Order: sequence, then C-alpha cells, then structure tokens
Amino acid sequence: MLTITQALYDQIVAHSRADHPDEACGVVAGPAGTSRAERFIPMFNAARSPTFYEFDSADLLKLYREMDDRDEEPVIIYHSHTATEAYPSRTDVTYANEPGAHYVLVSTADVDDAGPFQFRSYRILDGEITEEEVQVVEAYPPAS
Repeated sequence: MLTITQALYDQIVAHSRADHPDEACGVVAGPAGTSRAERFIPMFNAARSPTFYEFDSADLLKLYREMDDRDEEPVIIYHSHTATEAYPSRTDVTYANEPGAHYVLVSTADVDDAGPFQFRSYRILDGEITEEEVQVVEAYPPAS
C-alpha cells in the first residue's frame, strides 16, 4: 500500500494537469530504507510528448547524486497519461528499474467517467505489475 500525504497527492495531480497535453513526470524522495514519501521533485519531460515521458539524463544524474547526498531514495516515481487510463504501458514496465519504488500514474483523460483524473499506484518488479491501494493522509505519524 502507498501512503501519501494530501499535500504530495495534490502536487502530483497539479503537475500532471499543468503539463497536459504532454505527459508530466517526477519523483518523490524519502529517507533511505523507508517508504515515507516526503520531497516532491517535479522533473522536465525531455520527450515533450503526449504519449511518452523521458527524464533528462543530466537532470536525472543530478537528482540521484542529490538523493545520495541526502541519504534519500526514490519512493514514488510518477508520470501522467494524457489520453489513456492510469495503467502502466509496456514502455513504462520496460523502464521500471527501481524495485522498491511505487509507480504512480495519473490519467488526465476522463476515460472512465469517474472525473477529470485517475490516481493509481503500482509495484513493478521483473515485468510484473501489481496495483496497490493508495491511502491519502493529512500528515504522517511522527517518525520513530
């Protein structure tokens, strides 16, 4: 299960809507060894595409160095789908190389009459996709 604060949830959705009609992408980092998503890091979609996202390689290298310096890891890797449901594509599965990360997809297309977006989370490991529940909380409990 992915537990995420309302503020982070809102930031991911806002970024996805702002970059529409192109796909948005980014990372939410957290302390290494935890599943606590804390630091929102919107990234630039170097592909500038409504059907594909790509992190800029220089930006990604900088991000991983920064996370390493801060003893963080990517807890959430997110991107949007602009015309399809929030479900990983074959390309998404191919590029899912963080086994501990939650892969969040936001669809900015009303594909199921459920409203203006979908917010769904998956674990992707060895090509296998497992959807997980998303719990939105106002704040995390104090770290122990």
